[in-house]
Amino acid sequence: MPQADAPDTGPLETYSRRYSQRGLLNRYADGRCRYFAFRQLIMAGLSALIGLLISPMAGLLVFVVAFLGDLVDTLYLMRAAPIADNAPYKRVLAISSLTAGVQAVSLSFLACSPSYFIHAENHLHQAHATPLFTVGILVGAAINATVILPYQISAGIVRLVVYALTPLVSIAIETLADHSTAVIEVQSFQFAGLGVLYVSVFFFVSFIAGRYHRSRKNTLAMALQHKQLAKINAKLQAQQLQSQQLALVAENANDSVFLMDQEGRITWVNEAFTRITGYRYDEAIGRMPGELLNDEDTDMAVVKALEKGRATGKPFRLEICNRRKDGQRLWLETNQVPMLRDDGTVETIIAVERDITASKQYEQQLKDARIAAEEGARVKSEFLATMSHEIRTPMNGVIGMAQMLERTNLDDEQKLYADTILGSARTLLSLINDVLDLSKMDAGEVILSEVDFDLRACFQQTLKLFEPQAQEKGISLDLDIAPDVPRLINGDDRRLRQVLLNLVGNAVKFTETGGVRVAVATTQAGDRLRLRFSVTDTGIGIAKDKQDQIFERFSQADAAITRRFGGTGLGLTISRLLCEAMGGEIDVTSDLGKGACFSVHLRMQPATGSALSDTDGITPQEEGCLQGMRILVAEDNRINRLLVEKYLQDEPVMLEFAVDGAEAVEKTPEFDPDVILMDMSMPVMNGLEATRMIREMEIRQPVIAALTANAFDSDREACLSAGMDDFLSKPINRDDLLAVLCKHSLPQGRRAAV
Repeated sequence: MPQADAPDTGPLETYSRRYSQRGLLNRYADGRCRYFAFRQLIMAGLSALIGLLISPMAGLLVFVVAFLGDLVDTLYLMRAAPIADNAPYKRVLAISSLTAGVQAVSLSFLACSPSYFIHAENHLHQAHATPLFTVGILVGAAINATVILPYQISAGIVRLVVYALTPLVSIAIETLADHSTAVIEVQSFQFAGLGVLYVSVFFFVSFIAGRYHRSRKNTLAMALQHKQLAKINAKLQAQQLQSQQLALVAENANDSVFLMDQEGRITWVNEAFTRITGYRYDEAIGRMPGELLNDEDTDMAVVKALEKGRATGKPFRLEICNRRKDGQRLWLETNQVPMLRDDGTVETIIAVERDITASKQYEQQLKDARIAAEEGARVKSEFLATMSHEIRTPMNGVIGMAQMLERTNLDDEQKLYADTILGSARTLLSLINDVLDLSKMDAGEVILSEVDFDLRACFQQTLKLFEPQAQEKGISLDLDIAPDVPRLINGDDRRLRQVLLNLVGNAVKFTETGGVRVAVATTQAGDRLRLRFSVTDTGIGIAKDKQDQIFERFSQADAAITRRFGGTGLGLTISRLLCEAMGGEIDVTSDLGKGACFSVHLRMQPATGSALSDTDGITPQEEGCLQGMRILVAEDNRINRLLVEKYLQDEPVMLEFAVDGAEAVEKTPEFDPDVILMDMSMPVMNGLEATRMIREMEIRQPVIAALTANAFDSDREACLSAGMDDFLSKPINRDDLLAVLCKHSLPQGRRAAV
């Protein structure tokens, strides 16, 4: 059955629902179904009349035809209504028009039935009455079709057409049956009468349609007006509610709220004002805020800014130091908003003030804590620098003398002892380097030195360092560089080597059988270069639940690993931090007992065309490059002086020593050195100060190379800024020392006299 309209949500929504195409069709279906029984009563009465006047069978037949036609139309509309938004609207419209035509034809049959069943020779007086009977029923049906025409236009038009054609067809049939002149004259009058009737029906249809459209337009206007009024009413209610809420907020707010007149005198305060300032309502009314709260601690510049802000008539915010009634210091954050009259003058000033005394105290505590932290970082940095120097100085002697001892004739047992001393010293040095690197990274002191370098040589030289260890263990060590990898790229090759050393060193250490493979590839996007390399081994592997821990400091996958293989657990932590500093990342995939694969992604740049960086490894020594070189060694440690002397005892050089910076400055003009090996930390005068003084001398300037145990990047920068040309960190390797001396023995390494 048709459903009633849904509850109204508003006049405009109701209008849209009722006068939409689907809404009109639903209303049409509802009306047809609602008055079905009433129509049947009318048709039953008309059929009974036909049955009495003509024959019962004729009346029954007429009623059955009319009932079935109306039933077809009504049943379809009952099934199809209501027409939902997702229903096939056009199909329902077409079928309902077709069923309307069926109903109209059945009603037309009822209207014309007397003409079909009455024989003129038997019921002549009734035969003359049948046209009026037919026209009466058809006109009534046409009026009904006109009334419902706006709701289903196509169905209404179908009905009107059927009702209009019915008498025309009847007259045409009679004319064809009898061609006599009398009949034709009668039929002509009938056609004329029908014409008048049709014109009348047309004007009636036009009137009904115009009235419907005017009614619809008026309904829409009323709905729009009602909606506008509803909006205005809702806005007024919202403003009233907002005013009530704001009043409650102002009265019960934790912040101080007070109102001032155009002269700046207080006209109203809330309870929070009394709680924060200590002044009661009656004490504050009519007073200026500055009279109550300002004292000698109040910044007058802030007071002037506050007065200027009120004068501008615009909202402003500032912080001011005041005093409570009891004399306690009070920091307030004041937000003041003027309310203006129509002419632009200030009517009322609303001030909302928050007590930020605790925040100011906390801010001062944070400032003090930051200063203390910076001081702690400075002390830590100085401590690490001192410890680095103090530890590396004796380590320089241990490693250097062990290297010199290896160069002598030793039997197997003595060679074992020397190798053990050298290996242990290098392990200890590696531990010291890891701790220092981690400390520098924690302090944010990682400085990247980006230069053009040979990428292939970087990987090849680094892996070459592990070849003896790999051969000793009987494992393979392979390097796979993609063909499209450029030879030169721009980046920090020293930090890249450090990451590679840690990863390959771990892979070789934890692999007993199989081998280690390093794969290198690059991708370029615009002016950026992405370096990707992986280190894959067939070693002991890492359990899934331990893989997130291995990049944490002092952490290894299993405590038994430390006992079996040794190590501090810092290598991967340092590698991760270095990768992040270079704008990259590192991750691992592994299965326990099946090896591991560490993947590194780094941001690099294409080569800029600058000179290649000096590598940290050994550079070839040219034959006779040190011939006649004059070298001044400024070193306060006796063992280190002895070590340098032993390193160079077989070389064709002239050596001179100074025990502090002042002596080095004194001996430089007299000795006229080609190269000065300058320690940074010495008594009387340090190496940096001595270098600056030497650079100011009007002499042939020597090459000055830092020879120091200080291993921070900041130390390297300090040395270069002071005027040094190179940097060697302790413990010194003999080959590195010879390489530096040989490099600066070339003509372009010598300096002209100032």
